[in-house]
Amino acid sequence: MKALIYDAPHTLRFQDVPMPAMQERDVLVRVEAVGICGSDMHAFLGHDSRRPAPLILGHEAAGVIEEGPEKGRRVTINPLVSCGDCAACHTGRENLCPQRQIISMPPREGAFAQFVAIPPSNLVTVPDDIALPKASLAEPLAVGWHAARLGLEALHPAMEPRALVLGGGAIGLASCLCLRAQGLPTVDIIEPNPERAEFLSAHCDARILAKPDRTAPLVVDAVGIAATRAAASTHVEPGGVITHIGLGDDAGGLDIRRMTLQEVTFIGTYTYSMQDFRDTAQALFAGELGALEWFEERPLESGPVTFEALHTGRVAAPKVILAPWD
Repeated sequence: MKALIYDAPHTLRFQDVPMPAMQERDVLVRVEAVGICGSDMHAFLGHDSRRPAPLILGHEAAGVIEEGPEKGRRVTINPLVSCGDCAACHTGRENLCPQRQIISMPPREGAFAQFVAIPPSNLVTVPDDIALPKASLAEPLAVGWHAARLGLEALHPAMEPRALVLGGGAIGLASCLCLRAQGLPTVDIIEPNPERAEFLSAHCDARILAKPDRTAPLVVDAVGIAATRAAASTHVEPGGVITHIGLGDDAGGLDIRRMTLQEVTFIGTYTYSMQDFRDTAQALFAGELGALEWFEERPLESGPVTFEALHTGRVAAPKVILAPWD
């Protein structure tokens, strides 16, 4: 099969590779659409020790089951594989499973390829009227759904239903859409890149600002660097909540003194539970997350050029989806 191989920092190759190694329970899925995530970019830059080269990256995928009794079934993929037997799995927190695996991290190759192996329990059926590139958005949207759910559950009911999202990439936009779908009427997105801000204004029913102009009861950090953590610390209201999704870097920014004195709740959020993924997919299929026309499609073989364009800020769309087949 053809695949995009991460070989070294800033180095991707499109080449022939063996078919995926099948683990017990796995089925083979023909990948029709796979999105580029910020974590893929971190790996491409050599910043993610969890993704050592050489490796097939990519985990935001949708496709068609290739063989077996369900051959031809159109599916979107939950890339997080859990053991199913631990306390976390039994309590619906599969994302905290100590044996969790995710495609695009060893031992599981990713979906920047024509085929990927995944357990059938990780697949959600896609209705015939939903295009598979749009269905591949279920994964990044589920990240936003999980963060929105945790943030809203922690928010005091007396506080104003309003949120501030730091970062207008795919996860920031997903968080905005999911907050609105879960009942929060007012969400501002902070995006300093003017091209992306213009794109968001055209495709998202939210205030798009270059920098915050007010505080908010709920702040979502979808970037995760020292500067955005500092902004979250400054702009969260007393008694409010910060949900931290971004994995940009791991040090600095939080004003621990203010968080303590003002009883600010800080929640780190990682991926989603299987129920979150299913709920997100159903919301997507029902049109509750909007038209979802904020992605750009490119062929998988354009991966090396596309990653460099993303790295240098030359892509306005929050999401690029690669197609492994012509």
